[in-house]
Amino acid sequence: MEQNFNSGSELSGAVALVTGGTKGVGKAIAERLLQAGATVVIIARNKPEAVHPGLHFIAADLSKPAGTQHVVETVLAGYGRLDILVNNLGSSETPGGGFAVLTDDDWMSTMQANLFAPVRLDRAFLPQMIERRSGVIIHIASIQGKLPLYDSTLPYAAAKAGLINYSKGLSKEVSPKGVRVLTVSPGWVYTTSSERLTERIASSSNITLAQATQSVMDALGGIPYGRPAKPEEVAELVGFLVSPRAGYLTGTEYVIDGGTIPTI
Repeated sequence: MEQNFNSGSELSGAVALVTGGTKGVGKAIAERLLQAGATVVIIARNKPEAVHPGLHFIAADLSKPAGTQHVVETVLAGYGRLDILVNNLGSSETPGGGFAVLTDDDWMSTMQANLFAPVRLDRAFLPQMIERRSGVIIHIASIQGKLPLYDSTLPYAAAKAGLINYSKGLSKEVSPKGVRVLTVSPGWVYTTSSERLTERIASSSNITLAQATQSVMDALGGIPYGRPAKPEEVAELVGFLVSPRAGYLTGTEYVIDGGTIPTI
């Protein structure tokens, strides 16, 4: 039977949750799902000054179990179910300098935000998805899961590698029960924080912003496409993956990096 899809309303009636949804890639994903007709809840520790009027905000620290519990109770009480979970929250705040400068607290805080937070949310929301035999979980990982930068982001890279492996294992378990699980691994995305990074590099090295941008790309081994991704480009991929158009896709990692990773 031929299927007709309308990307402007294909998520109508769906309830979606996007963690880290107030800025960068998370903000772009939330707005893309809203555009497709979903009711979208976003999570962050602090509410920004400006939030898209169509998005529903919940303040929570997902690096702690209590924060996860608050989100789950609020979403299920307010909407009765969750159809789409996008685990976008991710951060790397550890110091540079390699393994020797990293403490147990550095490792644990990074693991909590980048691995344990999605594990806890999945565990909480999966039972109602399985009961309805319907749902999509997206894990936003990183190419650093395969291409670690040891000098500055080793715990982050290790956490994302764990997330990619966990996501695949989870898909094996729950896909037969009607729930699709997918991983999206972006390369360098030019967000507000990336812009601040290049500005700092340009200022400290007395070079132009273009040269600073190129220096970051060079540190990654180059980006064949010639530029970082835009948040909206990652969001468009996620918008497709959670839609009925991707109904047969599960258990797969989708890399969106402009060709950065040098292997197949």
